[in-house]
Amino acid sequence: MTPQLDMIGLVASDLPRTLAFYRALGLDLPASADAEPHVEVTLPGGLRLAWDTVDVIRSFDPGWAPPTGGHRAALAFRCADAAEVDAVYARMVDAGFAGHLAPWDAVRGQRYAVLHDPDGTAVDLFADAG
Repeated sequence: MTPQLDMIGLVASDLPRTLAFYRALGLDLPASADAEPHVEVTLPGGLRLAWDTVDVIRSFDPGWAPPTGGHRAALAFRCADAAEVDAVYARMVDAGFAGHLAPWDAVRGQRYAVLHDPDGTAVDLFADAG
C-alpha cells in the first residue's frame, strides 16, 4: 500500500481559543471539545484535521518545543467567491482573531487573504476571482 495523507495535526497552546477560531471559520466542532486534550474533525473528502494540547505532545515526546524561525505550513480554505473572502476575513478580524494580510487580488486570478490562528499557523482564504 502507498501511504496516503489522512490527517493534518496541529499543536494548540490554548485549545479552546484555537477551536473558537476554527468554529468561526465554519468547522463543526462541539463546545464539549474545548475540555478535551485531542480533538479531530473529518472534513469533506475524508481528510481529518486534528489538534492536540502541548501536554499531549509532550506525553510521548518530552523534549518537544514549538518550532521557531517562521512558518513552514499553512492551511487554505476555499471560499465561494471574492466577496466571501472579504467578508470572512472581516468577520474573523472583528471577532478578535489575527489578520495577517488583508484581502487582495492575487496572481492567477484569485482573491486571497491570510489570517493567523491563535498559535500563529497561517490560514489562507481564497476564491477564484471570476
